[in-house]
Amino acid sequence: MNNSRKYFGTDGIRGVAGTHPLDPETLVKLGKAVAQIFMREGKRARVLIGKDTRLSGYMIESSLAAGITAMGADLLLCGPVPTPGVAYLTKSMRADAGIVISASHNPFEDNGIKIFGADGFKLPDELERQVERLIEPGVLDATMAQPGQIGKAFRIDDAIGRYTVFLKENFPRELSLEGLKVGLDCAHGASYVVAPQTLSELGAEVVSRGVSPSGKNINAGFGSLYPEVMSTLVQEQNLNLGIALDGDADRCIIVDEKGKVLDGDMVLAICALDMHARGVLRTPTIVATVMSNLGLDKLLNSRGISVVRTAVGDRAVLEEMLRRGCQLGGEQSGHTIFSDISTTGDGLLTALMVLSIMKRQGKTLSELASGCITFPQKLVNVRVASKPPLESIPALMQAIGQKEKQLGTSGRVLVRYSGTENKARVMVECEDESACLQHAQDLAEILERELGTV
Repeated sequence: MNNSRKYFGTDGIRGVAGTHPLDPETLVKLGKAVAQIFMREGKRARVLIGKDTRLSGYMIESSLAAGITAMGADLLLCGPVPTPGVAYLTKSMRADAGIVISASHNPFEDNGIKIFGADGFKLPDELERQVERLIEPGVLDATMAQPGQIGKAFRIDDAIGRYTVFLKENFPRELSLEGLKVGLDCAHGASYVVAPQTLSELGAEVVSRGVSPSGKNINAGFGSLYPEVMSTLVQEQNLNLGIALDGDADRCIIVDEKGKVLDGDMVLAICALDMHARGVLRTPTIVATVMSNLGLDKLLNSRGISVVRTAVGDRAVLEEMLRRGCQLGGEQSGHTIFSDISTTGDGLLTALMVLSIMKRQGKTLSELASGCITFPQKLVNVRVASKPPLESIPALMQAIGQKEKQLGTSGRVLVRYSGTENKARVMVECEDESACLQHAQDLAEILERELGTV
C-alpha cells in the first residue's frame, strides 16, 4: 500500500494561508471530507473547531464550516483556544471530531489544520489518507445534504471556561500558587486569555507578555521560540519563574528564577524524577525523541529510569507511550505529554505540573534542575530545494560514518528533513562544544553542495 500523503505532513496540513491547500476551494472540500468520514447513521455528526489568533483563521474557519454544514453535519465553534483545549473539548463535549486551525510556532502568514477524533487523539494515518482521497476533484461534488438537512453552527461561548476547569482540576487540590510571581509569555497566540486566567485563579501573581493579538503578531518576537523575553523579565522583576508558550500553546519553555532557560528535556527530567520519587511512575520508562540530549539519558539512567527514543513529533512520542504504557514523554522543543491526563502535548498543563513540583518539594526551579546534565549540542538548518532520501547521497553518508566513528559512544550525529519546511536539520552532540559545531557545519556544507538552497 502506498503510504505517501499529499496534504498531511508530520503534524497535520500546513501551508501559506490562501494558497493551496489552504485556499477556500480546497478547504470546503476538506470540510466535506471530514463530515463524510464522521457521519453517523440516523444522527447528525458534530464537529468542533478551535483556532489560534492568526488573521487567516476567520477565512479558514468559514471555508471549513461551509463544507461541513453542506454535508449535513453540525458545528461547534470555540473561537481562539489552545490545541490541547480542542483535544479536551472534543472528547468532553462528545463531538465526533475536532479541528484546530493553527500553524503552531510559525509566523502569521502560515496556517495549518490538525484533526482529532472523538477520543481526543490525532487521526491515525489511515484516516488521514481517507480524508485525502475524499478531497480529490469530483469525489464529493455530488454529495450534499438535502436543503432541510443542512447543518447548523453553534457558538460555544464558555469554551475557555471549560478548559480552565480541566486545567485547575489537574492541579493538586491541596496546593496553591499563592506567594509565587510568575512571568507568562503567550506569544500573542491562542492562550492569551486562558493562561493568565488559570494561573491567577490558582493564586499566582502573573506578569504577562504577548497577550495582545492583532492577527499578525503571533509568535513575532514572543513565545517559546524567544525565551530570552522571559529570561529578561524574570530577572528584571525578581519573578519565581517564567513560562513561554507557543502560538497554539501545545508546548512551553520554562525559565528559572535566575533567568536560565530550561528546555523540554530538563522539564522531562524534573517531572520524571518527581513522579518516580513519589511512586506514581508505574513503568520506570519515559519516551523522548532522537533530538533529546544525551544528558537526559545519563541522568535518568542513574536513577533507574529508562529513556526510549522515537522520531521527531509529539504524535510519534504519544504512539510509543501508548504502546509501552508510559505516562510521560516529550520533546526537547517543549512538547510534554502526560498520558494519564491529556491526549496531546499541553504547554499550560506542563507548566502547572512543574509549579506543583516546586510547591510540593518547597524548592526553587533552579534547585530542581540542578542535577540536569546537558551535552553540547549544535543544530544547523539547511534550506534545500528537494528532499531525496538521505541514503542516496554518498558523500553525506560517508561523512556521517566518519564522524560517528570519531565520536564513538561520547556523541552522536543526526541528519533529517523537516516535516513542515523545506529544510534539512543537522544535529551533532558531543562533549567538546567547538568540535560539535565543526562537525555540524561540515555536514551542512555537504548538504548545501549536494541539494542546493532555495
